[in-house]
Amino acid sequence: MLGGCLADTEYFEIEARSGRRYGVWVTTPPGYAESEDSYPLIYVLDGNWSVGLTAPLIVTQADPFLTVAPYVQVSIGYAGAEAAQWSDLRNRDLVPPGEPIGDEMRTTLTQLRDAGTLTPERFEAYVAQLSDTHADEFLSFLTEEPHPSLQTRVRVSDSGHGLFGYSYGGLFALYAWLLGATPFASFGAGSPGVVGPDSQIFTLIDALPERTAAFAQRLHLTVNEVETVGVVPIYRRLASHFLEVVDRLHRSERADDVSTALMHETHVTGLQASFLSYLRNCHSRSTAVPPGLSVRYPA
Repeated sequence: MLGGCLADTEYFEIEARSGRRYGVWVTTPPGYAESEDSYPLIYVLDGNWSVGLTAPLIVTQADPFLTVAPYVQVSIGYAGAEAAQWSDLRNRDLVPPGEPIGDEMRTTLTQLRDAGTLTPERFEAYVAQLSDTHADEFLSFLTEEPHPSLQTRVRVSDSGHGLFGYSYGGLFALYAWLLGATPFASFGAGSPGVVGPDSQIFTLIDALPERTAAFAQRLHLTVNEVETVGVVPIYRRLASHFLEVVDRLHRSERADDVSTALMHETHVTGLQASFLSYLRNCHSRSTAVPPGLSVRYPA
C-alpha cells in the first residue's frame, strides 16, 4: 500500500538510544535508480502527517520551470501504536526544554476543553506534555543516529543536507538553526510555534554569534496570511511573534543567511506551500544567494 500511494518510498523503523522508536520514510528522486550519484538528505519532521503532503513534491526536481536541486527526502515520525499519538508526542520532541507554554496557548486549550473538542483527560495530558519537553534530546537523536543507517540504504552525499519543520516542527527547525546543528546546511521553519513573548527563541537570537564565512547555514522562514489577519487569536499571536523573530534576525549578524516568505494559506493548508518555498529558496541548483533578509510573495 505504501508503494502504491508514495512511489519510490521505503519505510523502516529505528530505535533511538533513548529507547524511543521512530518511523522513517525515505523517498528517492526521479532517476535515482538509473544514476550512481549521491544525494543530500532533506529531513522532514512530523512524518506521520507530513509525508503524504511533502514526499510527492520530490518530482519538482524534474520540473523544467523550477531550479530545485536533487535530494532524498527523509520523513521522521512515530512507529507502532505511537503513530496514532503523533500529535501529542510531537510536543515532547519538538518543543525546546523549559519553553513557556504561554497564556494564549493555555487559553486556547481551555476553550477547546470547555467546547468539548478536548476531553478533560486529553487537556491535562497535553498541558503535562508541554510542561516537560525534550527537543534537545530529539535534536541529539536526529543529528547523531539516523545518518549511519541511511548511508547503508541510499547514496548519501557528504554535504548539503537540510531540515524542515512546520508549526512546532518549525519551532524545532528554528531552534536547531540557532544552535548551529549539523550536518544541516539549511533549515526551513514554517509558521514556527513561538507563542509567547518570553520564548527561549528570542534569547537564542540575541545571543547569536557572528557569521562564520566558512560555513553559513541558511534559514528560510514562512508564515501564512490567514494566521496574520485571521480571526483565531492563537494564530495571530504566532504571527506577531514571527514578525518579532524576523525583526531581531534582521538586526543580527546573521541577517544575510535568512530569507522569508508569506504564504497565502491557513495554518492547516500551509505545510506543503511552506516546504516548496523552502526548497526553492534553500535547495536550488542556482548558486546565487540573494543578500540580506528578503521577503518573497509567491504567486
